[in-house]
Amino acid sequence: MEATQIFDESKLNAFVGQVLGDLGGAYSAALVKIGDRLGLYRELQSGGPATSAELAERTGYSERYLREWLAHHAASNYLAYDEATRRFRLPPEQAMVFADEESPVYMIGGFENAFSTFENEPKVSEGFRSGQGVAWGDQAHCMFCAVAKFFRPGYNHNLVQSWLPALDGVVEKLERGARVADIGCGHGHSTLLMAAAFPNSTFIGYDFHGDSIDAANDHREEQGLDPNRVRFEQATAADFAGGDFDLVTCFDALHDMGDPVGTAAHVYKQLKPDGTWMVVEPMAADELSDNFNPVGRLFYAASTTICVPTALAQKTGLALGAQAGERKLTEVIKEGGFSRVRRAAETPFNIVLEARR
Repeated sequence: MEATQIFDESKLNAFVGQVLGDLGGAYSAALVKIGDRLGLYRELQSGGPATSAELAERTGYSERYLREWLAHHAASNYLAYDEATRRFRLPPEQAMVFADEESPVYMIGGFENAFSTFENEPKVSEGFRSGQGVAWGDQAHCMFCAVAKFFRPGYNHNLVQSWLPALDGVVEKLERGARVADIGCGHGHSTLLMAAAFPNSTFIGYDFHGDSIDAANDHREEQGLDPNRVRFEQATAADFAGGDFDLVTCFDALHDMGDPVGTAAHVYKQLKPDGTWMVVEPMAADELSDNFNPVGRLFYAASTTICVPTALAQKTGLALGAQAGERKLTEVIKEGGFSRVRRAAETPFNIVLEARR
């Protein structure tokens, strides 16, 4: 006969409170997506505070739907509410997260990515049973755009301003004129930022996902950059061609690759003898328990539903995961032939490694 377990009521109440907060956040993802899709954040930012009726008049949307959406957002501290005027306001801090696409903390992409994990769930659940992966192209349709939107603010505010200058002699090469390969480029935001900043250099973005390459080419055309100097090609990180590169970059993608050691070995061969491999990865400590924090929690969730399934669907399937940590990443890079690896820079969300021969 099993002994009756004794529980601590205060701990139970605290945990239930935590779970209620988690459920509130999970339910909020759809409402944030609605707010972004319908332009409600931008309207509140530009037009100022409003009651539900005033916002309905300004937007043409249903007052009854808006009334509930506004109440949810005030209960979530996403909006401020004035009881005297019954108006809802988007404070400047919240606007940086929800409305300003150029803000370093713009997080709409994070909510959209969370949304895509629900769509991925049946395929990932089957992966738990079979051990098989879920190919990048077979994942949620909107995920590729969401991933690009999530990482873009960090690249906008760090790549040219601090990450590249932290590498030994790289900015000087780029200013003179260098050849650069950006592997796993996705929608090309990282490639295009570098190309705009260094007009004397040439850039090739590589990704194995054809739709992402199409999107990257569209972004290049929108920005009016010369296709003879900036182009995007479909290729894997283990077979991209060109060679003789001064710089190879890899942004938040190495851990998604099924054979990161093979990638490192191929990058080594494609670099000039004095070339540099810049590896940007999600921020993570080497010890598991040191990642039990809000950033680690977020990345482990994404890793379980997106990153590990993607890697397991590829050849070798090492599946580093989004929280690999500097020690494991360095081991992989050195196994590919590099002798020097150092942490050049970091942010709360990323570590930047410099690899040299």
